[in-house]
Amino acid sequence: MSDESRTDTVPGLSGVGRGGERRTGRPDEARRAVRRAVAERCRALHRPCDADALSDALLVVSELTTNAILHGGGITDFRVDVVGPDVRVSVSDRSDALPAVAEPVDLQGRRRIGGRGWSIVCRLARDVHVSGLPSGGKCITALVPLL
Repeated sequence: MSDESRTDTVPGLSGVGRGGERRTGRPDEARRAVRRAVAERCRALHRPCDADALSDALLVVSELTTNAILHGGGITDFRVDVVGPDVRVSVSDRSDALPAVAEPVDLQGRRRIGGRGWSIVCRLARDVHVSGLPSGGKCITALVPLL
């Protein structure tokens, strides 16, 4: 098997992307796609999946897809594939705004609810890349270690 393992179609945003990657429009579909991609890789390598690493990948994809919906005008593309010892997830949305870390308290000193997703993504991913899209919006790609 090659170092890159791709997944197949999931109902959702617009079916299969270039190269056969899963694409979806909902966080729960994205988590299922990640679970399937990682399980396929573990079966192919005849190794058990690392439950903690899978949890990290699921948390990253949950944060990216939820943030795309809440702050980015919706998910316009989702892709997942396993590359070597990592799972790569890419989430595109309609917003050109870059992700930002929210202060834990507001101007009146009250603790904010939420606002920690981007920090979580950056802490759990080995590499995070944000790129603008030619048609507008952005794509965030995170590489999460599976070992």
